[in-house]
Amino acid sequence: MAEAQRILVADDAKDIRELLRIMLEDAGFEVVLADNGEEALERFDNSIQLVILDIMMPKCNGIDACTKIREMAEVPILFLTAKSAESDLIEGFEAGGDDYLVKPFSCTELLLRVKALLKRPRMGQGGQQSDSRIVIQDIVLDTGLQQVVRDGKEIPLTEIEYHILLLLASNRNRIFTAKEIYERVWEEAYMPNSTNTVMVHIRNIRKKLGDTGPTARYLHNIWGRGYRVV
Repeated sequence: MAEAQRILVADDAKDIRELLRIMLEDAGFEVVLADNGEEALERFDNSIQLVILDIMMPKCNGIDACTKIREMAEVPILFLTAKSAESDLIEGFEAGGDDYLVKPFSCTELLLRVKALLKRPRMGQGGQQSDSRIVIQDIVLDTGLQQVVRDGKEIPLTEIEYHILLLLASNRNRIFTAKEIYERVWEEAYMPNSTNTVMVHIRNIRKKLGDTGPTARYLHNIWGRGYRVV
C-alpha cells in the first residue's frame, strides 16, 4: 500500500484548519497542522509534499512563510486568502506560491487544486537529464536541468513560471489563450479567476526576464487573443 502524501496546513482559524484536516484525511492524505506561519516553518520538513498557507496569519504571515519554505524546497504551495486584489496575488506569486484560492472556497475546488499540484512533476525531479535546450535570443531553457539561463547565470523562475515559459517556448509563434495556458500548466479545469492568475504569472516572468519595456523581447501579448514566444 502506497504511503499517504503529507500536506502541511497553516491557518490561524481553528474551524478552517479542522475542515481542511477532515477533508484531506478523507481524501487519503496525511495532514500536519499549524496555527500560524512561525509554527508552519517549525513543522515543515522534507517529508511534506504540499503546503497550504493562509496569507493573513500572526507571528509570520503566509507570504513570509512561503518565502522561507521556498528557500528550502520546491514543494508546491497553495495560498488561501480573503483577498483577491491583483497586488496581493503578485506578492504571493513572487514569494514562490503556485496557486491560490479565495475564501470562502468549496471543498471540491480545493481538492482539485491539491491533486493537480501534486501530480505535476517538480523542477529537477522525476525525469532523466538531457542536453535538450531551447534558445530564445540570449535566453536558454535547459529542459534537462529545468533551468532558464542568460549569460551563464540562472534566472530564478518559480515552478509555474518555468512551465508557462516552457510551454510557449516549445511552441514558437503559436498563440495560447489564458484558458489554454491554465489548463496545460495547472492541469485542471479553467475557472473564472484563472485568467487573472495567468496574467499575474506572465507579468512576473517578464519582470524576471527584464522584458518590461514597451516592446516585448521574448513574451508577446497578442491583444484579445493570448500570448506567444516568437
